[in-house]
Amino acid sequence: MVSVIGKLMGFFLMPQISYGATSDKFSDKRLYPSFFRTVPSDKWQVEAIVQLLKELNWNWVAVVGSEEEYGQQGVQEFSKIASNNSVCVAYQGLIPIYTDPAPAINTIITNIIDTKVGVVVVFSLVDPATDFFKEIIKRNVTGVWIGSTSWSIHTQMTSIPGIHKVGTIIGFSDRTRPLDLLPAYTEELFNKLSEDRSPPPDPLNPCPQCWSLSSDNITLVTQPVLKRTAFSVYAAIYSVAQALHNLLGCGATTCERATDTKIYPWKLLETLRNTSVDVNGTHLEFDSEGNPNIGYNLLQWNRTDSGKIDFIDIGHFDKKLNFSKRLIRWHTKDSKIPESKCSSNCDPGQVRRVKGFHSCCFDCIDCMAGTFQENEEDILCKDCPKGEWSEKRQTNCTKPTFIVLSWDKPEALAMTLAVVLVVVCQGSVGVVFLKHRGTFLVKASGGVLSFVALLSLMGACLSLLLFLGQPGDVVCRLQLPLTSIFQTVALSIIAFISLQIFYVSEFPKMAASHLHVLRGPGIWLFVLVCCVVQAGICGWFVGEGLSLSTYMANMKIDFVTKFLACPVEPLTGLALMEGFISALALISFMCTFMAIKPLHQYNLARDITFASLIYCVIWVTFIPIYIGQNQVKFKSIVHVSFTLASNFGLVAAYYFPKCYLLLRKPELNTAEHFCTFLEGVPPTPTEEEPQSQTESEQSSKVM
Repeated sequence: MVSVIGKLMGFFLMPQISYGATSDKFSDKRLYPSFFRTVPSDKWQVEAIVQLLKELNWNWVAVVGSEEEYGQQGVQEFSKIASNNSVCVAYQGLIPIYTDPAPAINTIITNIIDTKVGVVVVFSLVDPATDFFKEIIKRNVTGVWIGSTSWSIHTQMTSIPGIHKVGTIIGFSDRTRPLDLLPAYTEELFNKLSEDRSPPPDPLNPCPQCWSLSSDNITLVTQPVLKRTAFSVYAAIYSVAQALHNLLGCGATTCERATDTKIYPWKLLETLRNTSVDVNGTHLEFDSEGNPNIGYNLLQWNRTDSGKIDFIDIGHFDKKLNFSKRLIRWHTKDSKIPESKCSSNCDPGQVRRVKGFHSCCFDCIDCMAGTFQENEEDILCKDCPKGEWSEKRQTNCTKPTFIVLSWDKPEALAMTLAVVLVVVCQGSVGVVFLKHRGTFLVKASGGVLSFVALLSLMGACLSLLLFLGQPGDVVCRLQLPLTSIFQTVALSIIAFISLQIFYVSEFPKMAASHLHVLRGPGIWLFVLVCCVVQAGICGWFVGEGLSLSTYMANMKIDFVTKFLACPVEPLTGLALMEGFISALALISFMCTFMAIKPLHQYNLARDITFASLIYCVIWVTFIPIYIGQNQVKFKSIVHVSFTLASNFGLVAAYYFPKCYLLLRKPELNTAEHFCTFLEGVPPTPTEEEPQSQTESEQSSKVM
């Protein structure tokens, strides 16, 4: 609840002062910018415990916590700080609070006995700690017990029968001062309540049981835990009052600001950060994280002659622990400081990392990836030699193994089959076009250039086979440039045909006289220029990129097995190559998608529009998928798949409709149906001339 309220109030920069929240997470000003407290953070309590262990030369301890936020964070924080200070945590356990704790407590005690620790840190709430120590008493376990502030001075703990038999208990409590006026005030309040019992209690009263209080209940405010809490509550309220006092510019009798002055929470927050107060002789101020300058008292439990437990003040902690060892009464056979040291065995692939000042006190540390255990007695993992690597917890290193997209892999077989199918489709189209090479449709589709485009697409598909098998320097130099140049030839031819269509549609008066030039040297020059530009990009890509041998020589070996593919570096080169081809496709689309459909003629612009649109959509989709792949293997597969898909899309959209007309509608393969594109006859829109029913049906068949 404190966490939720703290974030909510922090959002509005409304100050919140807690008198009991000790979790260190509230010190994070990014999450709790307006949170303050009048009790120290658990982080300092853990620091104090670790300093106590080091002062007494204990480096082999167990830690037990309650299974909720307070206990879990305490155990985690203690384990972290202890490991940084050469203190070994032999065992850590959690006491359940929402289920029956008995089985877990028995297991915890058994593990404490088995690890042979002499010191146990108990970071728990009072109820789980009570259950824990009751079982400790039953099983007659003795040792040194270090208690956290939540239970170390609690009456519920000191009243456990036989608690003095568990050994030496050392605890921490907040370093506060008792409020001298609180008992007298409470006694007077109880007396007035006991005198005024005649009015019936208000059913809306939040404390109906308060009417039964009397001076006999004064022990409620004399308990050590309540005294500590009372100070924290009083200090919290007093700090806010002082901050308001300062914000309003108040003196002893008057304030500089009027009583109706608006107090904004963020202004009060800033004032509170710089506010300090004196509470019963204790100077209280907040640091940048909202924590108070309050430390801890170090106490030892002592059984008096009357059988009660009182507390001996043996030291204090204010960022540094100061205590007197002579004041501690050790409940051991020889009344001396007990020892608590450690040892254990390590598994293969683990080394002994010494902690503390004793060689027998160590943790078993896994050798991480890239290191190995050479000898059984090693205290450090040895780095793998250059060019070798190891997995976690290994006793040797191995040279890396490279996996390639070999021909027998399922992915390679699927890619090969796809290439064969696309090439077969392209070859079939070529055969059909070759058989009808002198017809008007083939001439309108580009004539010889349509065969060149088909051969280029077939070459692009076949060049994808370079992605399969063992890569080499020559193969890697050819992979992308070869595919790109083949595709450039095909797309440049289609782009120039689309420019012809645009020229005929937009400049019909000039088209007939210049069409022979465009179809003659013009188109070959255009294709040549496009290929030269693409070749220049490919040359720059090959020159700037690393060869496979150089790439492997400079490769950082941090793996045992890795997929090997040709390096695509720089990635800008791939973007330029594919971007240039896509630009040609985009030009084709822009030139044809709004072209006028010739009356009673084959719509060549439609085929180019769909072909270029399919190509652009495929390669736009390629970008996020390719970039999003983290594994090189899948990047290669994605590139091959999209290249095949785009090539097949071009064939399907541009060539298949023509094949259908050649094979199924040969009667439409006449000069009249292609005169606009063959002779430059101006296209006539359908709306300008009426059609007979027969002509309409014939035109629809062409479509």
